[in-house]
Amino acid sequence: MIGTRQRSGSAVRRAAHLRRFHADVLRGLRCPQKELPCKYFYDETGSDLFERITQLDEYYPTRTELGIMRQQAHAMAELMGPECLLIEYGSGSSTKTRLLLDHLWEPAGYVPVDISSRYLRRSARKLAEEYPALAVTPLCADFTLPLRLPNSRNGSARRVVYFPGSTIGNLSSDQAIVLLRQTGALVGPGGGLLIGADLQKDPHVIEAAYNDSQGVTAAFNRNLLVRINRELGGDFAVDDFAHHAFYDAAAGRIEMHLLSRRRQCATIGEAEFYFASRESIRTEYSHKYTIPMLRGMAAAAGFSVQRIWTDDRDYFSVSFLAASQPGRCA
Repeated sequence: MIGTRQRSGSAVRRAAHLRRFHADVLRGLRCPQKELPCKYFYDETGSDLFERITQLDEYYPTRTELGIMRQQAHAMAELMGPECLLIEYGSGSSTKTRLLLDHLWEPAGYVPVDISSRYLRRSARKLAEEYPALAVTPLCADFTLPLRLPNSRNGSARRVVYFPGSTIGNLSSDQAIVLLRQTGALVGPGGGLLIGADLQKDPHVIEAAYNDSQGVTAAFNRNLLVRINRELGGDFAVDDFAHHAFYDAAAGRIEMHLLSRRRQCATIGEAEFYFASRESIRTEYSHKYTIPMLRGMAAAAGFSVQRIWTDDRDYFSVSFLAASQPGRCA
């Protein structure tokens, strides 16, 4: 009976996810500037492609952040404190997390949060095998929405969210502050947030990271249309859309688009979407920050900055923030 209830609950969650996915896609494609939420990049194929991106020569963020983590993980763990409950947004393969876990003193548990359920379960299972004394409780959810954490053996443990990879840059300034405030409510007074953020630098370095010579980022971008075709019954001619990424210096962000190679029409069920030649679907923003911008955003969300670490070239930052205003725990 328990297995049946679990399967039934999983089916209900899957149906609800598909409804949200369908509604978000239709809403985005009906905008004057057609767009698709970047959170839907990460089905199992998209997650695997992103892991390949992180290993590319041109893609500096992951390599640089890992360097900071290797040098500073002990100092980060000291700020996080003993017996903390570690919650990770967009956990992926949890590569960077291992550097923290190796330095944390008797963590109360680890809650990886990811939108890709199969990838999440696979990564969580592997991590649990590597850290048998650690309570690993995966949560398949959209971390941009308020979260309800699984029951913990130590419900009174200090909560610390780990948010690596500069995913915060995918949000507008207002959206980022909303997410940070939700995080403050999740961790509660005395909780913390360890967050990665990409920094502003030579635009040529930034653009190269999103236009790799092997075409992995292009495949990652177009996979979003593959997913729409598979899960929502779309009929997008995937090869008729070109990957296009550029840095908007005035806005301080990379924009990724799918550019229609010709005039065409695509359908999702009864909904029809017409594209002019070279009309685009915007699929991602990736904002790049300065240190003063990060401090201002943290303050606006009710956090105080405890430490900021950067690499020697100031390409990337990892910050530890403390929740400085009362929040409501989930």
